[in-house]
Amino acid sequence: MAPLFPLVVVVLLLLSSSCFSSDEQADELSYMVVPTSSLKHISDGAVCFGHKVIPSANHTWSPLNRPHGPCSPINGTPAVMVEDMLLSDQRRASYIRAELSNGADGERGIDDHSGGGVATDVDYSLLTTADLGSLQQGSRTSLNSDLAAAGNSNSGGVSQTVVIDTSSDIPWVQCLPCPSPQCHLQKDVLYDPSRSSTYAPISCGSPACAQLGASYGNGCSRSQQCQYTVSYGDGRATTGTYVTDRLTLGPNIVVPNLRFGCSHAVRGFFSDQTAGTLALGGGSQSLLAQTARTFGNAFSYCVPSPSTSGFLSMGGPIAASSLFARTPLIRNPRNPTFYIVRLQAITVAGQRLNVPPAVFSAGSVMDSSMIITRLPPTAYRALRSAFRNAMRMYPLTAPRTDLDTCYDFLRFPTVRVPKISLVFDGGAVVQLDRTAVMLDGCLAFAANPSDSAVGFIGNVQQQTYEVLYDVGGRSVGFSSGAC
Repeated sequence: MAPLFPLVVVVLLLLSSSCFSSDEQADELSYMVVPTSSLKHISDGAVCFGHKVIPSANHTWSPLNRPHGPCSPINGTPAVMVEDMLLSDQRRASYIRAELSNGADGERGIDDHSGGGVATDVDYSLLTTADLGSLQQGSRTSLNSDLAAAGNSNSGGVSQTVVIDTSSDIPWVQCLPCPSPQCHLQKDVLYDPSRSSTYAPISCGSPACAQLGASYGNGCSRSQQCQYTVSYGDGRATTGTYVTDRLTLGPNIVVPNLRFGCSHAVRGFFSDQTAGTLALGGGSQSLLAQTARTFGNAFSYCVPSPSTSGFLSMGGPIAASSLFARTPLIRNPRNPTFYIVRLQAITVAGQRLNVPPAVFSAGSVMDSSMIITRLPPTAYRALRSAFRNAMRMYPLTAPRTDLDTCYDFLRFPTVRVPKISLVFDGGAVVQLDRTAVMLDGCLAFAANPSDSAVGFIGNVQQQTYEVLYDVGGRSVGFSSGAC
């Protein structure tokens, strides 16, 4: 019997090795090892890696970046605290919910200081750079380096750094005359309509002025020029003259007569030094609506991490259409501004949460500027429980505003984080990137006021995906690893 002993040992070792390999594979499918430094919204000593994927020159795209961090187009802007960002996020969520419930917040004028309070800078907003106007030789400003790299040189306009916002309808930038403190400080030279050969004010009696309606119309000037106003639910507002001029956005996006707000006064605290907002909502005055015939009734963007650059594309997506997992787009007929999708399930570490699909029936707003994803309380409690169980080896620490599942990772150079996937109607599955699960050491999700309240898909969870808003095709698509 002695000669058989080595053979038995070898067989046992092979079986043991096989079991260990299987466990490792299961762990790989359910968890990801993440450097602790990447869990911060801005890492110390971070370096900009630029575009991981560079769109081809024949696509209609423009670079997209965060306002803070190494890739920011705005230099020297101080970072903000996560707590301040989340307070701004709360106000934005409350405002959009009120709008979808036929609230009147959007009709407040520039002199009405009620509600909302003073807004702080939203660190996770998305910025792009556009050229506005057709200026005479000698009046041109240097273009943003990212835009020039994309091939948009010498367009003849003034370079403007703007926030993209999928939940508003009126594009606007600050315009001369715009004395401080009526206008906030900005990085770029102010747009001067008097120096643009393609500028024109919109008259009060025009159909374009009438389309502003009660929500955005603000009467007439003494010279019978149409006036606009936009009030945001976070306490900020802008007002001025409604005008048209040439917009150049990336090498292949030219809008000859964009209608936009020429802002001569703002209310609230705009600390990100941007020139204004590029509105991409579903209303009739947005950039999307104004370019639907030219570029198709669709746009996409890729939300970058702070250390990389993303992109905004008008018309067709950058990735092949076959690469997108799609879910139906739901529109609220009373307020078409907002893009709504519906979750069906959530998985944590490969396990589907025990949450009935009916819990998600109120839908979730896809929003470019909302920071964190907000879920029905029933779904959030199930997610939190599963996440805490998977992270039980790490010590919990004090909550941070809406984020109630936070950890002390001081002793850990890397963290083993469970994979989380969002499952949408139609079967679209979005497995969150390693940068999209946590924010500054906290689970980057929060609970809605009730299961019946509309939720939000925040841009933290959208990171590294190309998100396609195919309004004409009535769907939202997701393509992973796009930036």
